[in-house]
Amino acid sequence: MTKTMKKVGIIGVGKYLPSKVLTNADLEKMVETSDEWITTRTGIKERRIVAPDEATSDLAVNAARQALDQAQIKPEDLDLIIIATITPDVQFPATACFVQAKLGARNAICFDISAACAGFIYALAVAEKFISGGACRNALVVGAEVLSRITDWKDRSTCVLFGDGAGAAVLGEVQSGGILSSYMGCEGQYTGLLYMPAGGSRIPSSQQTLDERQNYIKMAGNEVFKIAVMSMVEAAQTALKQAGLKCADINWIIPHQANLRIIDAVSKRLGFVNAQVYLNIDKYGNMSSASTATAMVEAAQEGKIKKGDIVVLVAFGAGLVRGSAIIQW
Repeated sequence: MTKTMKKVGIIGVGKYLPSKVLTNADLEKMVETSDEWITTRTGIKERRIVAPDEATSDLAVNAARQALDQAQIKPEDLDLIIIATITPDVQFPATACFVQAKLGARNAICFDISAACAGFIYALAVAEKFISGGACRNALVVGAEVLSRITDWKDRSTCVLFGDGAGAAVLGEVQSGGILSSYMGCEGQYTGLLYMPAGGSRIPSSQQTLDERQNYIKMAGNEVFKIAVMSMVEAAQTALKQAGLKCADINWIIPHQANLRIIDAVSKRLGFVNAQVYLNIDKYGNMSSASTATAMVEAAQEGKIKKGDIVVLVAFGAGLVRGSAIIQW
């Protein structure tokens, strides 16, 4: 007997952005840069920064509560919690465990996914498999980051890019539409283009690594730009092919909000003539796994995405990983 796979879709969304706003004008006072330089090269005008007492799990919980309320699911009824993050509260246990405790979701399986900026898409794909296969009824997926804690605020080439935030989605069985396909890939030979040198088992944190500022994000910007465009195009095309769709079928593309020039290049190469591109990079900058999540949530909450619309999520990140998901709302 052939087992029928369940259709899985997003039944609730939520987001949380810290209250503190760091503008380009503020950065002009911190490093040698300018609003014009940042805006023309990245599209970013401001970003959010956590309060001293906020950690990644706090952002995730606030976003999760919104999503659970919309989905009308109680925390104790959650079967699975996946947190996509590269800035966990601690090295272990998983940030998902802290989220479970704060929500009171005592029956949920909990783990984190570390796939950098593509993390939210990876987490969606994993959660969808759990539910469609019958292992879970529902799942909470959150992309949450506190990048300000691993950003070198003396490095003008990177400190202008990053911000903090969280976006959440509750997944469950749907009668039609839902997640139509997902694709994930990686080119590990490019790990040295975007990474944090110290803090792991290869180079443990020490006074020397702190003095040498190795506990912060390092990025070869020009090289990452070139690969990012190709990776996102390939990821979106592969997911579309898997879903049996063409670019003309798409209503919205929600890309990773890393750089406006990357987004423009990807959209142009894909030829999304009729699709609209959702952007919030000007308000939040690059929030890694939270970027695509928050953009999707905002587009839904603002009523831009309508029932039946087909949405493409696409992202790339350190690794270099890439991912895309096709969702019918």
